[in-house]
Amino acid sequence: MSEQSIESKSVWLERALFNFRPLWFVIFAVLTAFLAWHASQVRPEASFTKMIPTQHEFIQNYFKHQEDLASLGNVVRIAVETTEGDIFTPEFQKTLQEITDEVFFIPGVNRSGLKSIWTPNVRWSEVTEEGFVGGPVIPDNWDASERALDQLRTNVLRSGEVGNLVANNFKSALILVPLNEVNPDTGEALDYQQFSQQLEERIRDKYQNDTVKIHITGFAKVIGDLIEGAYQVGLFFVIAIVITLLMLFWYSRCWRSAFAVLSCSIIAVVWQLGIIELIGSGINPYSMLVPFLVFAIGVSHGVQIINAISNNRVDGHDKFIASRLAFRSLYIAGLTALVSDAIGFTTLMVIDIEVIQELAIAASIGVAVVVLTNLGLLPIIMSYTGVSPKGVEYVRSTREEQHPVLAFFGRFSQPKWAYSALVVALIGLTWGLVYSQQMKIGDLDAGAPELRPDSRYNLDNQFIVDNYSSSTDIFVVMAETAPSQCIAYDNLELMDRFSWHMENTPGVQDVKSVVYVAKMGSFGLNEGNLKWFSLNRNQYVLNANTGRTPPGLINPDCSMAPIIIYLNDHKAETLQTVVASVNSFNQQYQQEGLELLMAAGNSGIEAATNSVIESAQTKMLLWVYGVVIVLCLITFRSIRTVTCIVLPLMLTTIMSQGLMAVLGIGVKVATLPVIALGVGIGVDYGIYIYTKIREGLAQGMHLNDSYKYALDSTGKAVGFTGLTLAIGVATWIFSPIKFQADMGILLTFMFLWNMLGALILIPALARFFARFGKQVH
Repeated sequence: MSEQSIESKSVWLERALFNFRPLWFVIFAVLTAFLAWHASQVRPEASFTKMIPTQHEFIQNYFKHQEDLASLGNVVRIAVETTEGDIFTPEFQKTLQEITDEVFFIPGVNRSGLKSIWTPNVRWSEVTEEGFVGGPVIPDNWDASERALDQLRTNVLRSGEVGNLVANNFKSALILVPLNEVNPDTGEALDYQQFSQQLEERIRDKYQNDTVKIHITGFAKVIGDLIEGAYQVGLFFVIAIVITLLMLFWYSRCWRSAFAVLSCSIIAVVWQLGIIELIGSGINPYSMLVPFLVFAIGVSHGVQIINAISNNRVDGHDKFIASRLAFRSLYIAGLTALVSDAIGFTTLMVIDIEVIQELAIAASIGVAVVVLTNLGLLPIIMSYTGVSPKGVEYVRSTREEQHPVLAFFGRFSQPKWAYSALVVALIGLTWGLVYSQQMKIGDLDAGAPELRPDSRYNLDNQFIVDNYSSSTDIFVVMAETAPSQCIAYDNLELMDRFSWHMENTPGVQDVKSVVYVAKMGSFGLNEGNLKWFSLNRNQYVLNANTGRTPPGLINPDCSMAPIIIYLNDHKAETLQTVVASVNSFNQQYQQEGLELLMAAGNSGIEAATNSVIESAQTKMLLWVYGVVIVLCLITFRSIRTVTCIVLPLMLTTIMSQGLMAVLGIGVKVATLPVIALGVGIGVDYGIYIYTKIREGLAQGMHLNDSYKYALDSTGKAVGFTGLTLAIGVATWIFSPIKFQADMGILLTFMFLWNMLGALILIPALARFFARFGKQVH
């Protein structure tokens, strides 16, 4: 084929790319340098509000009263443990005081809400013949003497903080540290990574020794540990690059081709990171997988380009013509696949959680970049460098010999093998459908399921659970009234009834509210007679009884009183039970002037997140598959063709959901996007294979021969890509971050099954539908 003939058959996009190669090469080089500088500025980040569905009813209720719920929202707990004796020693109290003071000055701490036995807002009270007496737990005349320590022990027992701020065994004490989402000193969002580092440097590293142990829990510490662990993902990324390079060389026997594909894929990652920095976004622990997926998609399409160029070189074309012909044969399939990926990832925007929306934007940008780097830059580079003679010779030898693996896959276009494959697929579908019904929404483990069970954070959390009565899993219902009416008798009576209802709900440990304070007031002002431990109908008496209400149980204008529900855990079933119980009470009891609003507290926010994810997962999958189906219809104009491409993807999705249920992986913020991303990458395989099958049929081949042609031209690349990416992402299984290990398992499974589905089920389905009339044999 002459150069004039090739030019006459070229399309405008091909001419625009190859007729101005030096100009495009300079443009790509300048853009890469510019975006690489911006990519170097990207830092891991996290935000409490980005992790939650801000438009959900629960979260809107929480935001409405956020200032009044400072100690019940984003809170860090620091447990200071002594390994010698108990907390009633001068040395321990000096350490606890110093730690409390140190925490007070860490930027981002809500200082007015800070609580420990050393803060003045923690008080004791006692009933005497004269009524209530009380004061701060640590008196003003503290001098660390034996008398002062005895007084401290008495004050702690009278404060009601045993099991709350003081451990049940008196061997540790707790500091509650509420946080401001915005740093008041700078006006910027709280930097959780920096805050976590300060906790480590200024608290744990400074004060922990042989006699004092520090245990820290809370959202900020989880995020800090995730970001710290996320840096190790860089190591896995490097390992994946090395594995991919070696596999590329093994596949092509050409270092030039291997480095070209690898370089273009890495450039795509650099561009993606640079662009998200330019638009003011960033990388959070939940979107750390996006650069790897961009790399994976780049490798997937790059291998197809190299494969086509190598075959064109074997056919006798020079490196320039071989690159043009490869681009011409693949750009429609490549663009279709990449547009499907990009729009499919964009469908994640339907989920009202900002970290997932940012992930969707980052992934879509990454795919758009791959269009330029691996469909544009790679053919230009290869038109200059070409495939090495050794690589060309290797491809020629493989074309002359029928590889046993390709021969095996080629059988699935034959009736016997095709129908057997479909039966096995139906068995897999049945397995997936059965087990996917057991898939749970939300966390399935105690502590922080994002981290390993033996991680320092989860061990710290277990220490607090084992040594304190008050749970770290808090669900808050806000009793909203007119101003000054939160302690009206009718309102308190309904809150009392609600508290009793919730105390008898499975999964609830305890309920705390202003109702208890009112009853204690009546009890105390009547010489401690248990007959008076009740609500007094006289409003003046109620006002007196609630006069000593601690901060946090009513707001300043008495228009909201939080009802704090302590839970056994924050597992999905527990939260569903609690929410259902609150709804049941609200349906049964309605009272004018009082609304019981859900929900605040870490468990309330998680219940809202679970609700959004549960409603969004089906919607997300419908959007993803809807986009893939429409774009494939536009490209192939055949319902049967689209069915052959989409059904293997659906099988993989359903089996992935079954695998999640079997492995105990819940659907949550970290895992929800993985299925959509897996579909996006998997559709590439099907599009490339079916494009080549259609080419073979257009040349008059039978189905068997068409599929053999597809395997020789692109099937090898599909199998290689699926296997390489699965090996690369499998390294995540060893990540210290559990949810990244979970994603590694899921993506490994999806890469392999999407590849096998494309190689086995597409020809089997084509045979089943008898799409090709007389050509089917």
